[in-house]
Amino acid sequence: MLKRILVTGGAGFIGSNMCEYLLKLNHEVVCLDNFITGRRENIDEFLANDKFTLIEGDIRSLDDCRQAVKDADAVLHLAALGSVPRSIADPVTTNDININGYLNMIVATRDAGIKRFVYAASSSTYGDSESLPKIEEVIGKPLSPYAITKYVGELYADVFSKTYGVECIGLRYFNVFGKKQDPAGAYAAVIPKFTDLLINKKAPTINGDGSYSRDFTYIDNVLQINYLALTTSNNNALNEVYNVAFGESSTLNELFSQIKLNLLQFIPEIESIQPIYGPYRKGDIPHSLASIEKAKKLLSYNPEFSLTEGLEKTVKWYYESTVLKTS
Repeated sequence: MLKRILVTGGAGFIGSNMCEYLLKLNHEVVCLDNFITGRRENIDEFLANDKFTLIEGDIRSLDDCRQAVKDADAVLHLAALGSVPRSIADPVTTNDININGYLNMIVATRDAGIKRFVYAASSSTYGDSESLPKIEEVIGKPLSPYAITKYVGELYADVFSKTYGVECIGLRYFNVFGKKQDPAGAYAAVIPKFTDLLINKKAPTINGDGSYSRDFTYIDNVLQINYLALTTSNNNALNEVYNVAFGESSTLNELFSQIKLNLLQFIPEIESIQPIYGPYRKGDIPHSLASIEKAKKLLSYNPEFSLTEGLEKTVKWYYESTVLKTS
């Protein structure tokens, strides 16, 4: 039975939402974070909960990993240095955290006798493969240091599963969005960045002509599949990787229009704002669309929120947490 769950990167966007989800289900939650990209305000509301423990530590330290896994029944490994552009700018730190840190975490899991290790993989693993929709068994060559690091995690999971009996499940996230995703900084994701700029009545810049498309995935769909991966008793579902998406793609132009439409009810004066079109970004693939049939079949994944439904909730949250809190 799962009582105590370690969430690495628990102060990050996905991690803090996952901590909240697990606490609501009455689990004990241990959050390991070094706050390089995680934010204290993401977890402030949990600190008074006696089922929540914060360990300020770094996955690059094996000792920190060993402390964090103590008495845990399962590990949800979300800690990583994200972003393709950041990895191109600084491949050494990306490698250190995403490969060395990952290895420390899975070694600590093995040594503590913990069976279930669910980890964040990435859709960047598909690299230069042009086939659509993306199916888990068909990948291309990586296009960035970040993509390499995430693929190495999958290879380690396979070896640790077969060699040491650790039950590993990897989740290849496709463009996750939702509340608590940081709009600030050079490496902010597109949805919080566009939303934040429009709230401030500024035009966002789209890389390219806006025709590139992505399979945007609302956070609640991600929480669902993480919990399914942590709790599944289907042996056929173990030692596998799964696409985590909604299974529909939208262009950046369509995305901009939807965000703007959702904000117009709050800020009607942004109606005339149009995006600025800039150069294409290094390492970007033109199109991304996931097949989610494998996750549906083996994990009973059933994503409930489309881009449209997720954006409605997300944009409202950003507006309320920025404009209303400061007014």
